[in-house]
Amino acid sequence: MKEIELKLQGKIKRLTNRTFKFDDRVKEGWFSAVYFLKTKEIVKEFKTDNIVTMQFFQKDHAVLCGTDEVIALIKAYADKPEDLEIYSLKDGDKIKPFETVLTITGPYQNFGFLEGVIDGILARRTSVATNVYNVVKAAGKKPVIFMGDRDDHFTQQSGDGYAAYMGGSTAQATHAMNEWWGKQGMGTMPHALIQLFNGDIVEATKAYHAKFPNDELIVLVDYNNDVITDALKVAREFGDKLKAVRVDTSRTMIDQHFVRHPEVLGTFDPRGVNAELIFALREALDQEGFNHVKIVVSGGFTEERISKFEERHVPVDMYGVGSSLLKIHIGFTGDNVLLNGNHVAKAGRRYRPNPRLEKVE
Repeated sequence: MKEIELKLQGKIKRLTNRTFKFDDRVKEGWFSAVYFLKTKEIVKEFKTDNIVTMQFFQKDHAVLCGTDEVIALIKAYADKPEDLEIYSLKDGDKIKPFETVLTITGPYQNFGFLEGVIDGILARRTSVATNVYNVVKAAGKKPVIFMGDRDDHFTQQSGDGYAAYMGGSTAQATHAMNEWWGKQGMGTMPHALIQLFNGDIVEATKAYHAKFPNDELIVLVDYNNDVITDALKVAREFGDKLKAVRVDTSRTMIDQHFVRHPEVLGTFDPRGVNAELIFALREALDQEGFNHVKIVVSGGFTEERISKFEERHVPVDMYGVGSSLLKIHIGFTGDNVLLNGNHVAKAGRRYRPNPRLEKVE
């Protein structure tokens, strides 16, 4: 894990294939578009002395991620990678629309077949990093837990967790999400644990605390759709040991608090984890002296929804966010912009040198 430690200390050392563990079929072109493979064969026969510069860019303000992965890919699977000249920005860099983030110079047939794979890596990692960055910014620097394990294929967890870390997330839900940056997953209890204790939140929490006494005690309190009642039950039972409660009410449900207080209905949407429910929860905890108990919310949170909570100063201490962080909305493009040192590119594209690029050794 020395690579990761150096990365976290802010040094320039990049992660390698020891971390990424690529599928070796990349070199065979298994993951490359067939027209790239055909072009490689044509160029090897008819244009073998060509030297091209390929540059990569995207069209948004974003947080770049995936450069270490791309460079490792090139070094592992390009033909004669030692003959290629690579310049790149770094993971975590803020980038502008159309800013060049990476250039590769060398014989096209040695690396051109990797173009689409490189685009895909940069697109996914940068999308996730940017989504997380925007959510963290909306949360006003409050901790954000990346909970994307159930929203995509499990094989993506390590890369997505690393991208989320680059975007500023505080913790990830699985160990795999933390693999590339050397931490462990964070989590407490699911609804399933409470169900196995027949909905008895106190008994479920006692069992959790007995098994994991060194964990910070964070209790999920929406299983019975009566957040305030169950939060007070565990607060009274565990006192100072209780660090936080998590509210994850379904967007199709109306908490029992509003059944008991129907007079407040009619001015807001009472479904799911709404601001009024969290205000009422905070007030109920404080009234009984549980001011130390923090409130974690999850369930369908997005940048926009968090912004609205923060504008109203809803007393949330931490956000758990999942599916909205995995929307792939940033696409990268690789263009050949120089041929044998001459400016040659398709119409509408041109060489865009970037003084921020660093040469990759």
